[in-house]
Amino acid sequence: MTSGLDWRGRVGDIWAAEWRRTDRSLADLSRHLNAAIAAVAPEQGLALDIGSGAGATSLALHAARPGLCVTGVDLSPDLVTVAQGRAADEGGGADEVHLRFRCDDAIRLAAREGPFDLFVSRHGVMFFPDPVAAFRGLRQAATDDAAFVFSCFDERGHNGFATLADAVIGHTPPTPAGYEPGPFAFADSHRVADWLEQAGWAPGAAARLSFEYVVGAGEDPVADAIAFLSRIGPAARAISAATPDERDRIVKALGRALSDYRVEDRVVLPASAWIWRAHARGGAG
Repeated sequence: MTSGLDWRGRVGDIWAAEWRRTDRSLADLSRHLNAAIAAVAPEQGLALDIGSGAGATSLALHAARPGLCVTGVDLSPDLVTVAQGRAADEGGGADEVHLRFRCDDAIRLAAREGPFDLFVSRHGVMFFPDPVAAFRGLRQAATDDAAFVFSCFDERGHNGFATLADAVIGHTPPTPAGYEPGPFAFADSHRVADWLEQAGWAPGAAARLSFEYVVGAGEDPVADAIAFLSRIGPAARAISAATPDERDRIVKALGRALSDYRVEDRVVLPASAWIWRAHARGGAG
């Protein structure tokens, strides 16, 4: 269940190199997501973190439920290497029974190693080429009372990292004619609820969360933010494709725009996401 993005190659490599900044940008969201996960996580059993990236959600779940066997799975070998290193640094790397990271396709791994009692994901579900098929695959690899907790971005217009980039670039992204994998593919909560139901999950009410998306920090937070957004997100794609003169114009305009969001030693953009909680149909909740 891969997407058009090159998570096994260049995209995954960049995210692995920038994992500290990406974790920082999603730290406010993660507090709420981790609490939602802990509210339903069993003390024991099997849990799968889908699109585990640099390992933050898996590590938080392992800390909250040390008796639970947590597997983080990601398509990027570099991100998996980062996650394994973090687990070792935090004392969990030696316990492969209760915390491990694998480079694999999440749906295939779930089918091989299930049934799982819990599925979780921090922004890792929006890149499935066929959400219903992916969710159905997870349901087939779930216990009858399994829980599923994940986060995904709200609409593009509610997320400053995208709208700021669009304004700076001078580009209005087209509205997709149908479903297209990507950061905002799960923005429509009604459509996501329908996908879950079709796949055999009973969705609860999705919680919309406004959060602080920290793009820069330190002595020169604007420069730090430019460095981050030049590597990840819609501004990065435009900068990469631009001519040298156009690249210079975009970077300068980006700096001016980001200065408006500086608060002391941080640059904070408004952001919005959904936190979903679902249960296997026929199970609790």
